[in-house]
Amino acid sequence: MPKIIYQLNDGSTRTLEAKVGESVMQVAMSNSVPGIIGRCGGFCNCGTCHVYVGNEWVKQLPDPSFDEDALLDEVAAERLLHSRLGCQIKMTDALDGITVVVPEQQEF
Repeated sequence: MPKIIYQLNDGSTRTLEAKVGESVMQVAMSNSVPGIIGRCGGFCNCGTCHVYVGNEWVKQLPDPSFDEDALLDEVAAERLLHSRLGCQIKMTDALDGITVVVPEQQEF
């Protein structure tokens, strides 16, 4: 099973196993990762699963959809070049070891 490494605000990390096809948000919520809210349940319409993807992983992800890109303009934490919504990152074996940083805030 591929692993996701979540870097949390307190400086700690959580490494969790994911099933292929699960999203970064689903795995975080199933394992009570602090800072991932996922208010809309993964339907790409709230922005509360915003993460910063590790630089080495960005090129392995598909480009954000129009909806994801628009939501990223509205997130509570600063949007960076490697900002993504965790609900839109579906795990594959090729993403084993992906690192995501959880922003300081998800809601205003």
